Amino acid sequence: MSYDVVILGLGYVGLPLAQQAVRAGLSVLGLDIDEAVVASLRAGRSHVDDLSDADVAVMLAGGFRPTADESGIARARTAVICVPTPLSEGDGPDLRAVTGATGAVGRNLRPGTLVVLESTTYPGTTDDVVRPLLEQLSGLTAGIDFHLAFSPERIDPGNTEYGPHNTPKVVGGYTPACTSAAAAFYGRFIETVVRTRGTREAETAKLLENTYRHVNIALVNEMARFCHELDIDLWDVISAAATKPFGFQAFHPGPGVGGHCIPIDPNYLSHNVRSKLGYPFRFVELAQEINATMPAYVARRAQNLLNADGQAVRGATVLLLGITYKADIADQRESPAAPLARQLAALGATVAYHDPHVRTWDVGGVPVSRTEDLSGAVTSADLVILIQNHREYDVDHLARLAKRFFDTRGVTTVRSAHRL
Repeated sequence: MSYDVVILGLGYVGLPLAQQAVRAGLSVLGLDIDEAVVASLRAGRSHVDDLSDADVAVMLAGGFRPTADESGIARARTAVICVPTPLSEGDGPDLRAVTGATGAVGRNLRPGTLVVLESTTYPGTTDDVVRPLLEQLSGLTAGIDFHLAFSPERIDPGNTEYGPHNTPKVVGGYTPACTSAAAAFYGRFIETVVRTRGTREAETAKLLENTYRHVNIALVNEMARFCHELDIDLWDVISAAATKPFGFQAFHPGPGVGGHCIPIDPNYLSHNVRSKLGYPFRFVELAQEINATMPAYVARRAQNLLNADGQAVRGATVLLLGITYKADIADQRESPAAPLARQLAALGATVAYHDPHVRTWDVGGVPVSRTEDLSGAVTSADLVILIQNHREYDVDHLARLAKRFFDTRGVTTVRSAHRL
């Protein structure tokens, strides 16, 4: 059997992409090295927030085939690499998953195939890492025997308005013909395809998107600190500024930056600038410094709230509400709740949490208990800290129940609540 596309990596990027391709009538092979993930998908069980078990069942009925066997790559007309690129110790991307997936493609590459890298990485990865490995293993030449392109993922977990189908897709090829091949492929199931001059421009576009958010979040996080000291309501300031119909986009402070992109991706650009040009990307490094210290700042504010009422943080019970990196999803990657819990525990607090999306939480040896009784836990805690505003929370009601309520998301309206 032949396939229109094989998608390597069936996580939060690859699985929604596979779903969209199946919906458009493409025959899709899904490849993942985790056999437990493959078995789960074959049984109709989803492991990502944006797809339900019913969604996976529909995909399977539409011909989607999950597998851990790389030999099927040879029967696919397009191969899309959607594997993770976590930070390495040197703040660059850990490309082991990318090279592993590229190796699987290279060993099974056939003339005429389109290969697309979607994994976020530093500029030059497609040309300097992926291309040579594909050519070495296959004996084929990119731009002549096969097409090669980069197309950054733009998945926003939990976003019900924009998904793979209606989010514009950026593509940049190794040659203009490669760009055209990639644009034609994505154009079969994505509304808008945006072409760049080449792979490096497409790679850098992704990093610019996230660096833009990273820097602006750092700006309001720093403003949150001095506005608190100056007794200025930053949330009111942002609301007022956001009424300007041009030249301003509202960003909001928070307890830290989490997720798969913002705390990580800008570092790839910073690392690339330092390693290739020998000087720092100062905006990114300063933003990282500011955002990374927000959990410690929230812990100090929590300590001060208790001290103001004559209670020590040591021995106090602190309840964290919402420990995921984003509202209404279960994803905990890089969530600021974990470093905040460690900071509070180091100060001697007893830390508990409630999150309707998270049954168990490992904070690296820090004892943290989960509570089922939300109202009871809020009432009995010495301090409640809202980390993530899930839709299940009536925050004003909870703030009224609490002895002390610290809102790091600026969503409460009751006067008794303390806002970041």
